[in-house]
Amino acid sequence: MFCEYGNYSIHAALRDLRSEGSTERKIPYPTGNPMTSLFNLVSCPNYTYETVLWLAYAVMTQCLPVLLFTLAGFYQMAVWAIAKHRNYRRDFIDYPKGRKAIVPFLL
Repeated sequence: MFCEYGNYSIHAALRDLRSEGSTERKIPYPTGNPMTSLFNLVSCPNYTYETVLWLAYAVMTQCLPVLLFTLAGFYQMAVWAIAKHRNYRRDFIDYPKGRKAIVPFLL
């Protein structure tokens, strides 16, 4: 439930970045919701929450296919996150330097 709420909070914060009908892009920052504080560490915290959720499910079920699905999903989300992180850094001169793409402090 923790990761699902975190994922929802990130999607809500991303949705609120643009006003209706606008195409202006903005840098995502944490909002008043503490679940969005992961924006301080990574560019795509929704993918981070999703990966942790699937990893927890794989540990709880102790099922190899679930773990393989989790690894495949993480790989795909990492590819997307790295591309989005690269675009943020290219498009915004003042983009936070310490942020990683999907895994805090690593990737």
